[in-house]
Amino acid sequence: MHGVIFDLDGVIVNTAKFHYKGWKKLADKLGLPFDEEKNEKLKGLSRRDSLLAMLGKDPGEDKAAKWCEEKNAYYLEFVGQIDKSEILPGAMELVREIQKDKGWKQALASSSKNAKLILNKLDLTKYFDAVVDGSETEKAKPDPALFLLAAKKLGLPTDDVVVVEDAESGVAAARAGKMKVIGLGDPKILVGADLVLKDLSQIDLSGIGRLFSKAAASR
Repeated sequence: MHGVIFDLDGVIVNTAKFHYKGWKKLADKLGLPFDEEKNEKLKGLSRRDSLLAMLGKDPGEDKAAKWCEEKNAYYLEFVGQIDKSEILPGAMELVREIQKDKGWKQALASSSKNAKLILNKLDLTKYFDAVVDGSETEKAKPDPALFLLAAKKLGLPTDDVVVVEDAESGVAAARAGKMKVIGLGDPKILVGADLVLKDLSQIDLSGIGRLFSKAAASR
C-alpha cells in the first residue's frame, strides 16, 4: 500500500489569487507596499508567518491576531467566488485514478485553516481518505508535522508516502518527514524534490509508482 499526500493551494486548486487579494487588501489598509512578487514569498507559510513576512517585524500578539483575522475575512469574501474552473490541470484525473486503485490511499494536507471549506465547496472531500488542515497542528511548514499527521491518518509509514507540493517550504517539510516529494513549479526553487513538473497533467499513478520502484532499487 502506498499513499499520496496533496497540498491544496497551487496543487489541487488555484486559490493563490484569492490569498493575494486578501493580503493586498490588508496591506493597502496598513499602507504597506505589496505585489505579486512579495506574495510569492508567502507560499506555504501559515497565516501568522505570512503576516510577519509581509510586515518584516512582529507587531505583538494582539495586533497580529487582529490582522490575521482581517486577512482571513477578506480571503473568505473573495474565495466565495470559487468554482470548479479553479481546479488545476490534471488534479481531478489523478485523484479519481488514485481513488479507484485499491493499492493506494490519498490525503489532503494544507496549512490553510480553510482547506475543508474549499474542498466542500468544490465537492472534493469525497476523494480523500484523510484531510488535515492548519487547525490540527501548531507547527507550520517547513516543520513536517502536517504531513506526518496525514501519513498517520492514512495508516502508512513515511517511506510509503509521496507528497505533492508547489512551495519550497512544503518540499522542505516533506523531506524533513522522510517522504518522497513531487514538486509543481520552478525546478530552480523546488530543488529538494525527487521530481518537478509543471502541473499534475504531466503525471499519472504509474509515474508516481515509479518513484517507489526507483527508491527500492537503490537500497
